[in-house]
Amino acid sequence: MLRLLLCLLLLLALTAPLVADKRDDGVITDQVRRRLFADPNVKGYTVEVETKDGVVTLTGTVETEKARAKAEKLAKKVSGVKGVVNKLRVEAPRPK
Repeated sequence: MLRLLLCLLLLLALTAPLVADKRDDGVITDQVRRRLFADPNVKGYTVEVETKDGVVTLTGTVETEKARAKAEKLAKKVSGVKGVVNKLRVEAPRPK
């Protein structure tokens, strides 16, 4: 019985960091999205945010290089972010 308990504790100790990392990635993604939405230079653009192991990937389109750089800067400021991969494309607005 004691061996079984020790095995279970060992299993929990080994898998707990994996669960914590996934939860942290979700929190980071939410915080980055909130910062992007609140910023007047970036708000309104189609920016997708994904986080894996603390590395944030930004994809989508913005209309200016300033907005592209600002999105990356905002993402880097979020606690827990280890790096940012900026795949945002700068595209001029399409005529209506």
